Amino acid sequence: MTKLFITLASVNGLLAVMLGAFGAHALKNRLDDYALGVFQTAVQYHFYHALALLAVGILAVQQPQAELLRSSGWLFTLGIVVFCGSLYLLSVSGLRWLGAITPLGGLAFIGGWMCLAAFGLRQ
Repeated sequence: MTKLFITLASVNGLLAVMLGAFGAHALKNRLDDYALGVFQTAVQYHFYHALALLAVGILAVQQPQAELLRSSGWLFTLGIVVFCGSLYLLSVSGLRWLGAITPLGGLAFIGGWMCLAAFGLRQ
């Protein structure tokens, strides 16, 4: 589990940097302020949760069988895909219905943080 979540953290950190740079340079003159703000929100949450995945991976070094850590990591990953992914797509496509999917990713993030908190309380 350590190797998996540290790898997922690294890949997502890389993607967040690349997408942030893409948004700042390639999309700056192509998107309106609203869409650029949506894209930036996706990048911010992507970064935060890449770091959260890194924390899960590091914590798993000492407790590799902890189910709450495993659940937390998968929920953070799901949140990145659904929350950030829907915002990235919404900002570049203009398809407003994608905004209806975004809260599901937010719920995954909340669940991930709850699992991480429960793990911490059990230590």
